[in-house]
Amino acid sequence: MHIKSVVVCGFRSYKEEAVVESFSKGQNVVIGRNGTGKSNMFDAIRFGLLTERFSNLRQEERQGLLHEGAGKHVMSAYVEITFCNRDGRLPLDTEDVVLRRTIGVKKDEFFLNRKHITKQDVNHLLESAGFSRSNPYYIVQQGKVNALALMKDKERLELLKDVAGTKVYEDRRVESLKIIQETQGRREKILEVISYIEGRLNELEEEKDELKAYQDLDKEKRALEYMMHEKELQSVRMDLETIERSRIDEANASNELHAKERELADHIKQASKASHRTSQDMDALNRQRASL
Repeated sequence: MHIKSVVVCGFRSYKEEAVVESFSKGQNVVIGRNGTGKSNMFDAIRFGLLTERFSNLRQEERQGLLHEGAGKHVMSAYVEITFCNRDGRLPLDTEDVVLRRTIGVKKDEFFLNRKHITKQDVNHLLESAGFSRSNPYYIVQQGKVNALALMKDKERLELLKDVAGTKVYEDRRVESLKIIQETQGRREKILEVISYIEGRLNELEEEKDELKAYQDLDKEKRALEYMMHEKELQSVRMDLETIERSRIDEANASNELHAKERELADHIKQASKASHRTSQDMDALNRQRASL
């Protein structure tokens, strides 16, 4: 994999679109007079590859990368890098991979083969090809060679890990192990919760059986109470019927007595009247006899 072409527009000294094509997959040399944009072209490539210096840009930093010069003010800039991916180093099924970054005062956007993607997607894509943020040595600036030569063995080993791209996978392995441990911890907590829930379910099942037995006994009790109340009610009804019949019989007897009493009273009244008439007749006869 190698850079096939670079397109720069609005970035620093490149106001108009500048296209650099036909990069060699071996070595390439950029020459020119001072001020012709060699360093800016180099920075444009670093900008497109999200190197540490250009990874997290604030608003004023993005403003500083826009072309400033005479004429109309530039509002946005972009750098487009085309990679030759014949070896499949990038995990995409295309021979050419076009990565484009566009910035403005209030925006910082990324495109992969003309499709909008996130910054995180760009980082993952570049890391898969060895362009890791933890491996800044795929671009070696002036002064870095001496620093590399003066490193200690342990530091040089770490550097080789960075250059080889293994540091990324070691970091990811550590992160994965941490996630596994956290997941295991959460799993154990979940198992504890499940065990507690199962215990409670068993207790509730026992309580359910006890409740059912209680409900059955209570139902039987209420049935017996109903039968007892029904029998008592029938007995009371029978007593009431007997009392009612007795009351009716006594009422009839009382009515008969009252009738006989009235009949006797009538006879007494009639006898009294007859006696009174008899007394009157006797008085009249006595008076007649006395007059004779």
